[in-house]
Amino acid sequence: MERWGRPYAPVMASEEHRRVLDPARDAEALKALTHPLRIRLLGLLRQDGPATASELAARTGESSASTSYHLRVLAKYAFVAEAEHRDGRERRWRAAHSVTSWDNRAMEATPGGRAFVGSARRRQIEHLEASLARHEADLAAGRLGREWVEPSGIDDRMPRLTPESLAELRETLDRKLAELADRDAEDPRAARVVLLTAALPLAPGAPGAGPDAGPDASAPGAPEGAPS
Repeated sequence: MERWGRPYAPVMASEEHRRVLDPARDAEALKALTHPLRIRLLGLLRQDGPATASELAARTGESSASTSYHLRVLAKYAFVAEAEHRDGRERRWRAAHSVTSWDNRAMEATPGGRAFVGSARRRQIEHLEASLARHEADLAAGRLGREWVEPSGIDDRMPRLTPESLAELRETLDRKLAELADRDAEDPRAARVVLLTAALPLAPGAPGAGPDAGPDASAPGAPEGAPS
């Protein structure tokens, strides 16, 4: 099972807060959600809360006509819904669910499912790049305290694991993250943390794998034990 969502919600989120996509039942919804701006708009609503098309246009650099159109498409397929309005001049939108999830095996079985998963993963990489830039700017401007310097970071490792061990690792991380998020929910020191995990097995000697992709190679760029 793969999940995409901001802010973090526990794996066992209630059905009210979780949307499970089925490539057979949700083919048109999947096609609609492969658009990069729609994924970005949905992510912003999840991360920052309800907003108008104009507010989202300012954040994305798009026109309000464009964001309004794409929000209506997201609403058509029940990814967003109207939020409580501050006034009667412009409608506000909210994310209908905090988490979107899917079964990778089911997605892999259809062209539309594969296209959606590939698109969603690439948008997550873009989100990571944008989050890194925002994190660095927040530290430089003093919007984040220096206590966040040490625990933050990006970890880059290449362990050898069986499919069963990889599944166990992801399940363990999910459980621990849910535990810590619940513990810190009411702590005023807590801040929104962008935590993206990638688990992408590589075939030995695959074309384009590079000279360091042997079975015992360590990924460059981060020392063993670097904070994640």
